[in-house]
Amino acid sequence: MTDLWLISVPLDKTSSNSVEKLKRTIAKTNLASCCKFSIPDLKVGILDSLLSMSDDLSKLDTLTESVIKKTYQCMREVMEQSTDKVLENTLANGMDLMSYVTEFQWDKAKYPTALPLSSLADIINKEVSQMETELKSRAAAYNSVKTSSQSLEHRLDGNLQTRSLNDVVRKEDLVVSEYLTTLLVVVSRGSYLQWERTYESLSEFVVPRSSRKLYEDEEGGVFSVTLFKRDVCEFKAKAQESKFTVREYSFDLEEKQQQEMKQLSVHKMEQYGIFVRWLKVNFSEVFIAWIHLKALRVFVESVLRYGLPVNYQALLLQTDSKHSKKLREELDSLFVHLDPTATASKTDQVSCDIPGLCQQEYFSYICFHINTNVLEIS
Repeated sequence: MTDLWLISVPLDKTSSNSVEKLKRTIAKTNLASCCKFSIPDLKVGILDSLLSMSDDLSKLDTLTESVIKKTYQCMREVMEQSTDKVLENTLANGMDLMSYVTEFQWDKAKYPTALPLSSLADIINKEVSQMETELKSRAAAYNSVKTSSQSLEHRLDGNLQTRSLNDVVRKEDLVVSEYLTTLLVVVSRGSYLQWERTYESLSEFVVPRSSRKLYEDEEGGVFSVTLFKRDVCEFKAKAQESKFTVREYSFDLEEKQQQEMKQLSVHKMEQYGIFVRWLKVNFSEVFIAWIHLKALRVFVESVLRYGLPVNYQALLLQTDSKHSKKLREELDSLFVHLDPTATASKTDQVSCDIPGLCQQEYFSYICFHINTNVLEIS
């Protein structure tokens, strides 16, 4: 699995030399790949406000990660866990997620760098919050249509008491006249003989030898029986006593159910297409907003840690997880001069539900870890 680390170091002479040494070392040992993570010059504002801004961005980060996770999970559920379809739709600005992160460029049209940091955070917060609200609404609407369709489909494809008989019963199987009618009766397999012996005596006006088996499955069969209309109520009551189930059936009712099924199926497909397109567009938008938010956090933390004037360099390191420990040791050695008292926890692995740029232990340099596991961007 790939590990992505976003680090920030000041551009003093010692640190610059360390960066160049880092690049040479990882290139020689294939320990990792390194690229510049471009963050534009942003408005610092009042330095004292950066502390509260740091907290606000952290909270917004948590919200954004949650929305990304919900959107991704919803996409998986809608696409019924099809990994290929999910990957086709989880893009950022038309790029796969790994490429977007490694080739990140600040969108100045969407997030003007002339605005204060708080305004940029407000833009992202509004965008993410609106998406979260709309996601809940759209997911509920789609699931309602899906549930209705599945419920009717299950009923029409269910047991003998509910399943559709449209492909079983023909018009010539039913007698419908001024005085006569044909009923359909569900009989369990173990009761076939009882049915044949007793159906004519279940009421007074049953047409002799009128019963025919129209359909059967592993549970039992559907039999037709013809009788006088005035005797229907008595026949149903006696049939129920004998544990035979009379099914309500008519061609009009059957046609209505089939039509309803077709309409629900068409509606479900329409809603599926609309919802998938919405998820694709908005996943891209929230992922883009999220990476810009991470860039904001790197900027704020760099100013707080390294001071003014703003003079730092952000780098994105990509390594294999099996090389992570060695890479961490190399970084600690190269940048120990920034804070000799910094002690990083030896438990370097932090689990994130989202490929989050989750700030972890305290290092002498600023470091964020990008978990690539959940969204399969490694």
